[in-house]
Amino acid sequence: MAIGASHTTAPREPGDSSGQQGRSGGGRWRRPAPPTAVALFLAALPLALLAAAAALGRHVRPSADEWCFLPVVRDQGIGAIIGKFYVTDNGRVGNGLLVGLYARFPVAGHQWYAALSALLVLAVLWALVALVLRRARQSSPPGLPLLVAATATAVFLLATPNTYKTLYWPAGSVSHTLAPVLACSAVLPALAAGTRRGRAGALAAAAAAGAFTGTLSEETSVVALVVLGGLLLSGRRLVTDRAWPFLRTWALTGAAGVAVGTAVLVTSPGSRHRRERFGAGPASVLAPDSLAAAARGFAGIAETVLTTWQYGGVLAAGILLGLLVRPHRAGPAVLRPCRPLPLACAGLLAVLVSGYLCTVITYPVFGPRVVTAARTWNDYLLLYVLLLAGLGALLGRALRRRAARRWTAVAAATAAALCTVSVVGLAPPLQRLGQEMRLRAGQWDRQDASLRAAAARGAEAAPYTPTPVAGMLEPFRDGGRRAWPARCVAEYYRLDAVTRSTRVP
Repeated sequence: MAIGASHTTAPREPGDSSGQQGRSGGGRWRRPAPPTAVALFLAALPLALLAAAAALGRHVRPSADEWCFLPVVRDQGIGAIIGKFYVTDNGRVGNGLLVGLYARFPVAGHQWYAALSALLVLAVLWALVALVLRRARQSSPPGLPLLVAATATAVFLLATPNTYKTLYWPAGSVSHTLAPVLACSAVLPALAAGTRRGRAGALAAAAAAGAFTGTLSEETSVVALVVLGGLLLSGRRLVTDRAWPFLRTWALTGAAGVAVGTAVLVTSPGSRHRRERFGAGPASVLAPDSLAAAARGFAGIAETVLTTWQYGGVLAAGILLGLLVRPHRAGPAVLRPCRPLPLACAGLLAVLVSGYLCTVITYPVFGPRVVTAARTWNDYLLLYVLLLAGLGALLGRALRRRAARRWTAVAAATAAALCTVSVVGLAPPLQRLGQEMRLRAGQWDRQDASLRAAAARGAEAAPYTPTPVAGMLEPFRDGGRRAWPARCVAEYYRLDAVTRSTRVP
């Protein structure tokens, strides 16, 4: 039996069963779904874009913080970087583990990171859409859940102001891009649980994922707590009476896991050191001036996101889903029929509250730059993307129930066109970024060979030319006034020092 499942029959929707439409002469229902080839063709567009983005990963090379991570992992192992994070840097031991896993394979780990992380995002979102449809007792044309997941993945990873820091910079991605996806994956065992053992496994997964999230990203922890709190407040209206006890226990278990992980993080020496370095203690975070500045910053972030038209592709994919799914009798009912407007308002409120709280806790560190530090938005932008897909599905469902068939056909064609245009609109910026990455990769490789040759000759110091890309930090920026992370670069090449050079590698 599924998550507190009930075998009650789902209510009929007008236009979805007998007496309305779709009856043949013999009274047999024929689903007005589009050909599978159409759904798969639409899904192929974002999949092709994601494949191109993954292929560009071969041009990624270490930069910024990674110069300091690589020598530690090379010389002392993954445990050393975890300890460094806990004792010195920021307390994020989960983050240290993920950093150690890719830094264990220095350049190759950077090159494969984008492909593997994009594949993980796609797999989680695809499974999420499929399982939600199953629990809602809805069936869809083949390829449609994949279309929604692929469009959402492409927009989430590529529609941000700085795609490099979202997708290609592993150090930033594990904290703000991968973190919310890993937290979201904890929902999958709960949706798939069909036996007592499955429910026990889902609770264990919620506890483990919550604890790991708490040690991985403070911002994702905030989003998770807001969502879980919302489920505890309104979940009884979303699921059947038999499903509610499990949902309540699952949400409490996940929240307890996040609280434990967060406690480990905030009490660590590294977290205390980071708060002292940036003046980000509780007093500064909750100061009225800081709260007001964070509100202004979040308003600027919201303006940027709402004026990024490519997000409309996710809404359009959701509309297609709502227009084309149909109820089926198989399986137990878990979700209650809900009024769309309160459900949409609850989702929007969760995004606004979590987004503002994330801005509040990051503002003391970034200051006004929080409006341009786009990678820190991703912790709650995944929730925004899921909300858009859900809103589209509710809108498509309303059109299917109330509009004439010819208008639903027009709506489906319009949504398909918007999906296509949205994905195509992401291609030119990705192409320009790819050209910058290729240029930097060539320069980096030539300089890498030169520095290794200098170290092999026994040189104590060697010249280094900064090779920045997409606003990434490199040694000797600001006209040479800021040398960080030059010391880490020297350590990586086993030199005593690197000196500033302006020669093009």
